Amino acid sequence: MTLQECYQSMGADYADAIGRLRSERLLQKFVLKFLSDGSYQLLRTSLETGNQEEAFRAAHTIKGMCQNLSFTPMAASSSALTEALRAGRTDVEGLVAQVEEDYRKTTETIAAFQAGL
Repeated sequence: MTLQECYQSMGADYADAIGRLRSERLLQKFVLKFLSDGSYQLLRTSLETGNQEEAFRAAHTIKGMCQNLSFTPMAASSSALTEALRAGRTDVEGLVAQVEEDYRKTTETIAAFQAGL
């Protein structure tokens, strides 16, 4: 699988990402780093312990990474969660479920890409 095929499989925007970073090698580096970023686990832990401020920070970080890498579906779901947490909402289970699904698909696709390197 090529990096462009990885993006297609995720429903992400390869052209936007490569336009931003200007180098496939650099883009690949950051895409692979996404797998080891701890923000998603921090989000889960913060939500489980009821730490809204920390959950907001983690969701905001995820949103920023996904926007920068043009991970379109995950950027949208993490943005919706970020805004709900910013507003102080606690009824975010549906938004969290969508972030979880998008994260699973994104990380599984990146892992499959990485396995083919």
